[in-house]
Amino acid sequence: MSATAGQAQGERGLAERLGLKPGQVVQEIGWEEDSDEELRESIEELTGNELVDEDYEDVVDVVLLWWRDGDGDLFDVLSDAQTALAGGGQIWLLTPKAGRNGHVEPSDIGEDATTAGLSQTSSISAARDWSGTRLVAPKTRR
Repeated sequence: MSATAGQAQGERGLAERLGLKPGQVVQEIGWEEDSDEELRESIEELTGNELVDEDYEDVVDVVLLWWRDGDGDLFDVLSDAQTALAGGGQIWLLTPKAGRNGHVEPSDIGEDATTAGLSQTSSISAARDWSGTRLVAPKTRR
């Protein structure tokens, strides 16, 4: 396998860990210079679509939310992010891993997600410096 093919497979693997599929529309919220470019590129490669920003005015399949301690009120952002989701959509909350600048305590995520009416379904290592927490609306609300 060539280095380029290996890189493409590795990049695709990052997005696949998030459960993304070709054709999905992914809205990105909270991008900053520290956001993981390899993960972003893998999502675009797998879905075949560019990431849309916070101003996108149609429904999306997935919200990719980069969040750091000190970014503001997580409850408010999660509540707002839900308005763009298609039925059955999901939010991937990406936070810096433990020991990194901006780390968010899992208990804080759980509390704000529950208050916003979301359930945590899984957590993964989304990228080198980022953890991912999958949040969905309970089935009764979907």
